[in-house]
This record gives sequence, C-alpha cells and structure tokens, in this order.
Amino acid sequence: MSRFLLPLIAGAFFAGFMMGASGSVKDGEDEYSYLKLFTDVLKIVKENYVEEPRIKDLIYGALNGMVTSLDPFSAFFPPEKYKEFMEETEGEFGGVGIEISMEKGRPIVVAPIEGTPAYKAGLRAGDVIIAVDGEDTFGKTLLEIVKKIRGKPGTKVTLTIMRKGADKPVKVEITRAIIRIESVKYTKYEDLGYVKIIQFQHYTARDLRKALKDLIAQEVKGLIIDLRNNPGGLLSEAVKVSDLFLPEGKLIVYTKGRRDEEKYYAKEEPLVPSYIPVVILINKGSASASEIVTGALQDHGRATIVGEKSFGKASVQNIIPLEDNSALKLTVAYYYTPKGKLIHKEGITPDVKVEMDAKTWEKLSETVRKMRIESNGKKVILLPEIDVQLRKALEVLRAKLTQKEAA
Repeated sequence: MSRFLLPLIAGAFFAGFMMGASGSVKDGEDEYSYLKLFTDVLKIVKENYVEEPRIKDLIYGALNGMVTSLDPFSAFFPPEKYKEFMEETEGEFGGVGIEISMEKGRPIVVAPIEGTPAYKAGLRAGDVIIAVDGEDTFGKTLLEIVKKIRGKPGTKVTLTIMRKGADKPVKVEITRAIIRIESVKYTKYEDLGYVKIIQFQHYTARDLRKALKDLIAQEVKGLIIDLRNNPGGLLSEAVKVSDLFLPEGKLIVYTKGRRDEEKYYAKEEPLVPSYIPVVILINKGSASASEIVTGALQDHGRATIVGEKSFGKASVQNIIPLEDNSALKLTVAYYYTPKGKLIHKEGITPDVKVEMDAKTWEKLSETVRKMRIESNGKKVILLPEIDVQLRKALEVLRAKLTQKEAA
C-alpha cells in the first residue's frame, strides 16, 4: 500500500516526519500475552454476545479505545470520520456556501458566501431554513443540519426558506459545489489593521499575506492579530504565518519526539515592516498552531500579547492513512518555543492580562451575530465598547505609536 503521513499539531495539526519502526516493549511486559488476551476477548464476544456483532465494529471500537487511552489528541478515524476530518483541515467541502447559526430552534442564515451557489440562488442573511429536502429542521442540532446541507458537488439540495416580510415559505433548489472556508478575515479600524485568523488550514498563510499587503497599502500604523478561540490547524501554516513577521533565519519552533528533533526557521525577510507594531490577542481557546505563532513572536519581541493565558496544547500528531480508508492520528512529539519553553498544559502567559467572562463573550457574540444579519453578512464587526480585550489591544497599540512619535 502507498502510505503517506500528514503532519499535524494538537487539535488538528500537521508536522512532517516519517514514523520509525515501533519501539521495544517496556521491560516486564509480555506483548504476546496481551495480544492473546485481546483475541480471547474478541472470540468470547463474537460467540456469546446476545446479538451477533459486526467484527468491523468490534475492531474499530477496540482500536479507538487503544489510541484514546494514550492522550486526548490521539484518535482512530473510521473512513467517514477521516473524510470529515480532512475536509475540516483542507478547508474545502461540498456544500452550498452559507454561514448559519441557530435561533429559536431553527437554523438562520448569517451570511451567504459571495460567489457560492447559495449566493447565486439569492439566499439572504436572516433567512430561516425551516426544511432541508423536505425534512423539518426544528429540534435538530446545528451539526445535523450542516451535514444534511453538505454533500457531493454537483448534487442538488432543496432548502425551504421563510424570509422576513414574506407571506409563506419558498423552496430553493441549489446545486452543491466545492466551498472553501475562509480562515482569514480583516478590516481597517481607524488607522490600524485588524486580522482575525479563525484556524490554520491550507492557504491560511497565503490569504494572510494578501490581507497584510492590502492593509499595508492602506498605510495602517499598527496591527492586531486576533487568535482568540483559534483551536489550531496545520503546523506548516503556523510556520509560514510567523515567517511574515520575523527576520530571515530566526527560529520559529522546534519539535522533539522519542527519536527525532526538527527545527523550523523563517525563510525570508518579513512582509510586515519592523516599524509597524503588532499586538496578538489570545485567550484560553487559543491552542496549538495559535500558540506556535504567539510563542514565536513573543520570544523574539515582535509582538505584545494581550488577553488571557492560552490553552496549552504543544503536542504534535501525525495522520497515518490506513488500507481501508480509515486513519490513525498519533501524538509523536512535543513542540517548543524559540526560547525552549514547553507550554504543554501550561499555556502562554500574555504580556498584558485582560480577562473576559462568559457573560461578556455571550453578549459580544450575540450582538455581532445580529449586526451581521442586519448588514447582510458583513464579514468583520469590531465592538471595543463591549470587547474589553480588543479595547486593551487598541490602547496598547496607541501607546506604542505615541512612544515611537516621542522618540
């Protein structure tokens, strides 16, 4: 079988080294006796369980139990789960191109993505989806509805829509296509640039480069990079993102496993000039790839970190595809910041600590959601009057600019 490895870090993250041969069994452990125990239990279950079990289900369950006993980030993916995982990591899937949330038990369109089938079909922000292919959406979870709407590109799905001001629902037939998830959103706020990185997937660094070039062309005086609630993604993209801010040759991150150590350096001169100050926003939802970027820019003094202590995921996983289209996600190393800090289970401490409680987050999220619907899906809405962490980031940038002018 042709086998390849997809490198990843702690929530969904790729690193890039081949796995070596399995290590020796710990002293005092008889590998054969435990394998015999496994086959004995499998035989007993197969022959005596009240209903005839499927061997595939038993084996998949055993494999999952084996791997999840190691740590929270290793996992066994059956074929369907592996496909879903790869779609998330690649940032592409078959669908119609709408961002939805839940309101009063039903999905509501937050925004149709420009240029997608949903956009061309005339879906609008605020449309309530009351049925998908004739199946009522009330009481369904958001995940269940999303899975129903997504599907193979070229196939059709019918959404029944109730639009504000309309007398009755309308059915809209839409042909699915490949949809790309936006991982980078940005805007200019007064004379400053704001960039939100949602997760680190394929093309994140490329899209960030475009956003930064646009903001620099608009002559922004400072930058805020918002990594709050960013769970991670591809290691390669975290390295490329860091490279946009750090001088050539600077160490970004290094990984150490039982057998290997690998170092990642900035390969080119930074896109963002050193005279533009940078603030990174983090919170307890910032993990893995987010922490790589944060740690690299903090250790090299390139950015001031504002917010709360990050999650503390510093483990590296490899994705190993298997013969039946299932896959193994296995922790194989830890990563370290340029100054040698292992932040696993510790997190990164911000330079300027600003707490934001759940009630404030909820108020912010709900206000932004409603404003996006009212503005027909405006991508970025900043509310420093509610968002105390953003407000502090703006203050820090203003203070840096004042100091620079005084100098």
